[in-house]
Amino acid sequence: MPDADDAAHWSAVEEATELLHEERYREAMVELRRVLQDDPKNPYAYYFLGVAFYEVGELEPSRDAYAASLKLAPKHLGARVALSHVLRQMGDVRGAIREGMAALSQAPDDGEALYALGLAKHAYGDEGAARKYLEAFLETNPELEVALETRGLLAQLGGGANEAERDEDEDN
Repeated sequence: MPDADDAAHWSAVEEATELLHEERYREAMVELRRVLQDDPKNPYAYYFLGVAFYEVGELEPSRDAYAASLKLAPKHLGARVALSHVLRQMGDVRGAIREGMAALSQAPDDGEALYALGLAKHAYGDEGAARKYLEAFLETNPELEVALETRGLLAQLGGGANEAERDEDEDN
């Protein structure tokens, strides 16, 4: 997307993003729909509409808005990561993994992509892969609250192969 179009798209959603920051989600939805009526090709409007729907607990419209954003801007990392989380929460674990892998291929060291993929792998039951991605996420120095939650999840997962090897060594 040319820089002028990108700047115009960002400018068009400024008021809505302020409403989102103020947790005025329904008002943000109205504003974002107005933006999309004026310019149905604004990927940021779809992305932030997905955020607003997510915040009010409407996962299906959130999913659809993130997907629409990605259709217009396939490299929008935030939309891809958010879509991964929504798909996982809706029970589409394979879709969540697919989106998480796409995000990670786009940005291999991105903490949010690592976190989304780790949670998706955990939901799928692939605890070894979940541990790998979640530990890599912790290496990105995330915010304290999410780091503590992730460490708690990792503790629930147990030590994996290394812990099993230690237990075996203790038995011998």
